[in-house]
Amino acid sequence: MTVKLRKLVVQVEETRVEMGQAVEPPTRRAVAIAVMENPYAGRYEQNLDTLIAAGEELGGLLGQKCVEALGISPGDAQSYGKAAIVGEAGELEHAAAVLHPKLGAPLRVAVGKGAALVPSAKKMGTLGTAIDVPLGHKDAAYVRSHFDAIEARVPDAPRANEIVVAVAVTSSGRPLARIGGLQVSEIKGEDGLR
Repeated sequence: MTVKLRKLVVQVEETRVEMGQAVEPPTRRAVAIAVMENPYAGRYEQNLDTLIAAGEELGGLLGQKCVEALGISPGDAQSYGKAAIVGEAGELEHAAAVLHPKLGAPLRVAVGKGAALVPSAKKMGTLGTAIDVPLGHKDAAYVRSHFDAIEARVPDAPRANEIVVAVAVTSSGRPLARIGGLQVSEIKGEDGLR
């Protein structure tokens, strides 16, 4: 691995009851977070290829960590999302370099397809900064029951010269979803929309 990681954090959230109603089966969401060194901290660099390559490595690693934490096969993953927090010696474009050009392809392998765009968020931050990782169905963006988010936060990151990178994966939609729209059973998964 060429990425210099200081820390990996994996969390699983399981909702069993919502508004006094049993959630059967429980909804399950995982987020895997990497705290990486930012090789461009403190200086401007036109070429961000090192961060683009880091995104490619982390997409597969973090996606796989989420699938393993959920105890599912890749094909059973339903939603995904990605986010990054750049420490104060970096710039927002550093987060974009990690998240956008190459992180998605290995993440899609880790979750067994992924026709839809991977929702994303990025921001600048300091120790303990939280970010909401947006979620959407991996194969059909119009599935309203899967519009969601999960918070990612590492108490001692990002340091000034670090980037926090988070990938989230679910094995279900929101608990007790009931606002209509395209249903999971109706997904064609051909264009990433329906």
